[in-house]
Amino acid sequence: MSSFPRFLRVRQNFSRPAPLDLAVVLRTEFEKLRSRIAPGARIAVGVGSRGITNLKAIITEVLALLRAAGAEPFIFPAMGSHGGATPEGQREILASYDITEESMRTPIRASLEVRQVGVTPDGKPVWCSLEALAADGIVLVNRVKPHTDFSGELGSGLLKMAVVGLGKRAGAAAMHLAASELGHERAIRTMAGVLIRETPLLGGFAILENQFHETAKISVLLREEMEESEDALLIEARRLMPLLPFDEIDLLIVDRIGKNISGTGMDPNVIMRSIDGYSSLVRRDGRPSPFIRRIFVRDLTPETHGNAIGIGLADITTTRLARAMDVKISFVNAMTALTPQSAKLPVYFDTDRESIERALVSLPLPDCGAARIVRIADTLSLTEIAVSEALWADVKGRAEFTAISEPRELAFDGEGNLV
Repeated sequence: MSSFPRFLRVRQNFSRPAPLDLAVVLRTEFEKLRSRIAPGARIAVGVGSRGITNLKAIITEVLALLRAAGAEPFIFPAMGSHGGATPEGQREILASYDITEESMRTPIRASLEVRQVGVTPDGKPVWCSLEALAADGIVLVNRVKPHTDFSGELGSGLLKMAVVGLGKRAGAAAMHLAASELGHERAIRTMAGVLIRETPLLGGFAILENQFHETAKISVLLREEMEESEDALLIEARRLMPLLPFDEIDLLIVDRIGKNISGTGMDPNVIMRSIDGYSSLVRRDGRPSPFIRRIFVRDLTPETHGNAIGIGLADITTTRLARAMDVKISFVNAMTALTPQSAKLPVYFDTDRESIERALVSLPLPDCGAARIVRIADTLSLTEIAVSEALWADVKGRAEFTAISEPRELAFDGEGNLV
């Protein structure tokens, strides 16, 4: 085949606001909750599995504010079936963010036992953690962003965390079953409504992140305003979300996927492939931008603990990723979400070099050296990316891009893997 194209490092010129003073913002927002916390109250703080920037600092401050209000907080993993749907696995995920009983000076109650607390108007069961139900109040902490499985006025945030996180594996399974019949938005909204009425849920801390994966905003949403206020925050989150602003890409190289990056390993909102399946046809046939013909995923993040959900959205991967995949954890997560194809392994090869070669020769390209290729670290990290010269020629006049390197050959180590 022809030689690989040369690549330039390119920066997307997002506007960057001044950083937040997390402690000040959290103290100010906490005042909305303070009057609802009685001295001595046991408060369950729900923490999820996503790689939220400043998560440890935010949880530390939330716990300190609760203690200062006279409460006795504890942490519970609010993450559905992640971690293999075991208490040990979910503790391990929290520990990967340095959220442990020692670092937080707070108990972590990781039981997956649940109780049904009601049914929705559609007759669907709603579940809640026994540990959370035993508390005097429940506070959730989560990022608000567009959902990976569906589009609409509701995204991934506090309402979804209430249904899936409070519901543990049983709640996650019930939500996905209901969504298969009713759609995700109706299923989540109606189930969250039951939890708001029937549990001691006080509200939550809703986090927005900007294109630099930095904390952009934190708002406390009280239980009675969670639905309406989260809808408004989602509009803002969509505006802040980084994307790949290209029309067509022959090959997207993704260095890493994982649950800390996205609930689906890599965000379908970025790659424009559905968790429910995609077409590998190389003809565009009217599909939206960016139209990506081939996706090569190189590795898993350490924080995903072997959960390779989302690898089924790729066309090619590596032998090392296949070996790093924890089949049990990945399959439990995929089957709970009713998306078995999301954990299917694509074809894989021993080295990055061979994987890229195979991806390119699977395309009808007269000259592989002129391929339009993008390389990203992951679907959260899109501020600086690498693009091939052919793709740069298409966009170099646009104000939102700046080249920050000269064109260079791809660099491989002695084993044929990218450096």
